[in-house]
Amino acid sequence: MPRPAPAAPARTVPPAPGSPAAGLRHPVALVRWLWAAYGTPGAPGRPTGESELRWVYAAWLGAFLLKMVGSSWDVSWHFKWLRDDLAPPHLLNSAGTAVVIGLVLFHSYTGYGVDRRALRLMQWGIATFLVAIPIDIVNHRVNGLDITSWSPSHALLYVGTAVMLAGAVRGWWLYAAPGRVRDLVSLGLWLFFVENVVFPNQHQEYGVLSLRAYEAGATTAEQQLLDFAAAQGQTPTTFMLPVPSWVHPAWLVCAGLLSLVVARRATGLRWAATTVAAVYLGYRAAVWLGLVALGFPPSVLPLVLLVGAVCVDLAVTRGLPGWSAAPATAAAVYAAAWLQDAAGLLPPWNWSWWSIALVVAGSTALWTAGDLVAGSRAYAAWLRPVEPGRTAGPALAGAPADGGAPTR
Repeated sequence: MPRPAPAAPARTVPPAPGSPAAGLRHPVALVRWLWAAYGTPGAPGRPTGESELRWVYAAWLGAFLLKMVGSSWDVSWHFKWLRDDLAPPHLLNSAGTAVVIGLVLFHSYTGYGVDRRALRLMQWGIATFLVAIPIDIVNHRVNGLDITSWSPSHALLYVGTAVMLAGAVRGWWLYAAPGRVRDLVSLGLWLFFVENVVFPNQHQEYGVLSLRAYEAGATTAEQQLLDFAAAQGQTPTTFMLPVPSWVHPAWLVCAGLLSLVVARRATGLRWAATTVAAVYLGYRAAVWLGLVALGFPPSVLPLVLLVGAVCVDLAVTRGLPGWSAAPATAAAVYAAAWLQDAAGLLPPWNWSWWSIALVVAGSTALWTAGDLVAGSRAYAAWLRPVEPGRTAGPALAGAPADGGAPTR
């Protein structure tokens, strides 16, 4: 009678480093731990310990911090110098993108820290971003553009970034244990999401001061950049402020504030929108000081975003529907913008009645549509995790006992 095959020995996983600082002090041990803990294939939804989960999503935060700093520097850079594919801000942004690619490959291979829907968002997002990069390069080569945030190729970059961030937000919120850490990391991910949404408006926020300096005879742009624009048949105005004056307020109210509404509702934190907007503006102010100190052009800051964020938090906390909250929020933003414009610290806004009416109507329609989606059965079903790997494979230390998302 044949003897039964011996049981496979249990896989031993060394303990995780106690903190990021401890891991960085011992990089060899850190790499060994990562390989031993995560070096096996699996399906989305595999049980993951809290410590390991925090390490993975700390890497997501670090990756998008690199991308955000690189992008912020890139805008100011392009108002001073000619475009260069290997410019330092591009390289910094590319470093963050490389980390994101590694993280998406990790989630795809192991199935840790994501459900199937979060993983698909990450995969589709990074795929869209990577497809947009060569399209953007070709666009600059063919059309001779040096900078415009408002181009189809850049729109693909923003969409790809938003989709991959949505996947990271979903994965973290599903699997992180409730508490302060989960809230802080969620706010960090939403900060990057909102920054990506309002990023295109930076063209006007830099352009208004660059044009003002040019007209005063103290241009912040190098002569080669001005010559390049002239060779394209562009005036300084069309180069520095290339879109109509209704675009900045429409995008800030209809896209920027609506992203804050989603962040407030998704996190459930009372002052989530205000916190995200305040940290974003604080970051922009710090970057402003650093770039100006290095000789790069300055920008105005969209301070009205904070007014809108406070209104968003108050409206959601009091349960106001979009059809009433959106017009009131838009009115408060336009009132604050009038004061900022009077101080000369705002890009050109269209103050005609039809422009304001369209922005208010658009914001109201979008907010109301969001209310309908949030209350639908389809959305409730979409929120539930899809976990083919929930019972496959051994759980790592500290994983939820049921192998899935922690109960909330």
